[in-house]
Order: sequence, then structure tokens, then C-alpha cells
Amino acid sequence: MFLCCRISKMVKICCLGAGYVGGPTMAVIALKCPEIEVAVVDISVARINAWNSDALPIYEPGLDEVVKQCRGKNLFFSTDVEKHVAEADIVFVSVNTPTKTQGLGAGKAADLTYWESAARMIADVAKSSKIVVEKSTVPVKTAEAIEKILTHNSKGIDFQILSNPEFLAEGTAIQDLFNPDRVLIGGRETPEGQKAIKVLRDVYAHWVPVDRIICTNLWSAELSKLAANAFLAQRISSVNAMSELCEATGADVSQVSHAIGKDTRIGPKFLNASVGFGGSCFQKDILNLVYICECNGLPEVANYWKQVVKVNDYQKTRFVNRIVSSMFNTVSGKKIAILGFAFKKDTGDTRETPAIDVCKGLLGDKASLSIYDPQVNEEQIQRDLSMKKFDWDHPVELQPMSPISIKQVSVVCDAYAATKDAHGVCILTEWDEFKTLDYQRIYDNMQKPAYVFDGRNIVDVAKLRKIGFVVYSIGKPLDSWFKAMPAVA
Repeated sequence: MFLCCRISKMVKICCLGAGYVGGPTMAVIALKCPEIEVAVVDISVARINAWNSDALPIYEPGLDEVVKQCRGKNLFFSTDVEKHVAEADIVFVSVNTPTKTQGLGAGKAADLTYWESAARMIADVAKSSKIVVEKSTVPVKTAEAIEKILTHNSKGIDFQILSNPEFLAEGTAIQDLFNPDRVLIGGRETPEGQKAIKVLRDVYAHWVPVDRIICTNLWSAELSKLAANAFLAQRISSVNAMSELCEATGADVSQVSHAIGKDTRIGPKFLNASVGFGGSCFQKDILNLVYICECNGLPEVANYWKQVVKVNDYQKTRFVNRIVSSMFNTVSGKKIAILGFAFKKDTGDTRETPAIDVCKGLLGDKASLSIYDPQVNEEQIQRDLSMKKFDWDHPVELQPMSPISIKQVSVVCDAYAATKDAHGVCILTEWDEFKTLDYQRIYDNMQKPAYVFDGRNIVDVAKLRKIGFVVYSIGKPLDSWFKAMPAVA
């Protein structure tokens, strides 16, 4: 009997992977669908223990409340992976898809090792028909590969593969889940594939208006996720490219962004100049897109998207060079306060955060760093600064267990401790608390000249200059100090 017949009686959902996507998504499904039993499984005992505690493993506004309402009722977190997969009608797969670090496609292609292992395990333990849902960001045609693995190991069991990419923004993930712009479901254009799409659509339709649930073929859904992130990152790199031109000409990038954002064809979102974009998806997905283009014989298209990442890297390098050149061309032995380490406010996520490259650049010039972030602990910061590129996206149990403690780095408990006796202050995350700090107090306790390098354009530049600071704010008219000491990239 096909799955849909059984679905109408009772649905059990299992999600492989208890990370930033799987945990919040399943918690909201459990909240909105009380008649559905949802199990989130992971091989990491520490992570599952955290999900079952009062200190969740990730910080996301509103997540605590959702989990506490459902946990133990119809939402369960477990390390008994095979049991819950075997019992589930729908299996979401939300495992890591890191960028390959060696072999074919190294530095660009997605590593599907964990996805393939998940598919083989599903085929091995399944005793009934299942819908398998891609939730991780994956290359186009991944579903086809997974389908082959499941089919060749199916033992006569029917599997339907769907692509249901996430479009969450960290810091607003719960609101994004409650009120999504769209839910995208891709499946096979066969009667069985269309029935599977309807099953998943009916789950989301508990709270999402049906006109916001978009149904496509598998390949369109997979590519739409990569394309969406590429377009968003492109906007950030575009405004960051403009920020350097603004500095050179005396224009103000905030005014330029406001003016072009008023054009309804462009809109105002993702037009804030900054030290660069970060997070788990943007760079990884663009590099994946580049690799797919190259594999399909589209070098011009690949080079176009590659430039988005190049501009982002250049913006971080330019920021470091500006700091060093303005401080008499050396930061050796100088204390630099780093305010913010997460890649954006309202999250503790540090994956691909610009702070890593900025800190490494300053450490390379022998600076001493004092770092404060309200949601990132010392162990994570030390780990990030000692890890190799792309290692962050492997499961934590496969990352270096004991990060090398960098002696030039101290992690402190507040902004005032970080800035005491510092030569310069770098604002790398736009936490609201950094907007309301007592900058007169900070100035009084710093070495002179006292510098502020605002990588997020959140401070009142005129006010800080009046206090006595030498201020650099990305894309803003330059302080006379910086005109006399131009940054050399």
C-alpha cells in the first residue's frame, strides 16, 4: 500500500541532524502539527543531551519557548537513529554538506559523504515505504544520486525523494518558519512523486497559506536554493564594492544604498555595506554553484559567480590593511579589541564569520587581540582561529578535539574589559549593545590615539570623533587621518 494511504492515519517524522536547520525546523513542525510525532536524531550524544536540557546547543530568539512547549509531547531528541528512521513515514535529511578539501572539486564541490552514509543507513533499516526529504543544501542532481542508492538497496520498499530547501536567516529563523515567504517542495513528475509532494505540502499547510507553498520538479528546487543564496551574496558584494568607491570619492555608502533601495525594482534589503558576508551557506553555495557551472562547460558563468566570493575576501583584506596602515603600518604588540565574533547579530553561529579572517590577519601582524561576543564562548573562538579552512563544516566530533590556544588572543566577558588599554576597537558584529556603549568611558581607558574601526556601520561617527576617536566606518567619508595614511591592498 502506498505511503499516502497510511499517512492519513498517523504521521511520524524523523530528522537526521540536530543542527541549525534540523532542530528549529522540526520544533516548529511539532508545534504547528500536534498530531504528528517528530523525532530529531543525531549521533552526537553531547548535542542531543543539550537539546534535552535547558541550555540548547544553538542560540536563536524564540527557539527555547517553542522547544519547551513540545518537547516530551510530540517532539523528541534522540541518539537512537536507526529506531526512529525505521518507524518514520517521512525522513528529513539535514546533515553536513561541507566543501571538499581534497580530491576532485577540492575547494568548490560539496562533499556528500555524510549524505551518502545517511541514504545507505535509511535503505538498510527501512521496513516500510518512506518519503526522504533533502533539507541540507545540496548540488543539483543530488536527489538522483540518492535515489539510485535507495533504489538499489530498497529490498522492494518504495522510496520517494523530495527536495525541500530551507530559506532561514539566522537570528530570525523562528519567525521565518512561522511566516515564510515561501516553502519550496520539489519532486518527481510522476504520479508517485506528486503524491509524495502532496503529503509534505499537507504538513506545511497546517500553518502556511497554500499559495506560498511552491511545488516544482526536483532539479528546480535544488538549484533554487543555490541561486537564492548566490543572489543575496551578490547584493552584499555589490554594495561592498561600492563602499570602496565611496571612500575614494567622499560619497557616503549609506546614502547611496538608501537612494538605490528606494527603487522598487531593487528594494532596500541586503544593501548594508560591511566587512563582508559570513554564515554557513553563502560562500559554500556559491563555490558549489561555480563547480557545477564548470562541470557543465560554462566557464563564463562560473567566473561571474566566483567574483562574488573574491570581492568578499577582498573586503576583509582591505579592512585589515586599513587598520594596520592607519596605526603607523604596524600593530605588532598592540592590543586590538574585537567586538563581536558571530557572523551576524542574534546568533552564536561563527561559521565563515568575517571575524575569523580579520583576526587572523591582525594576528599575522603580531597584534594582541581581546575579543568579546555576547553569544560566542572562548572555546569556540579559539577553535575557529586554529582550524583549517572548511574544517568547520564537518561534524564537531570529527573536528580537532583540543584547539591550540593562541597566546595572542584573550576572550573577555564584556566590551569594557575588551577595550581597556586597547589601541584600537574593531566592531565586527552588529550587536545592538554595541550601539549604546559608553564610548566616552571607552575612550578614557584606551591608548592614544584611540581608533574605532566600524565594520558594520553602527556607530555615530560624528559623536565618536567629537569624543576624540579616530574613526573608520566602511564606505563613509574618510577621516583626515586615513587620507594621510592610505591603505594598500
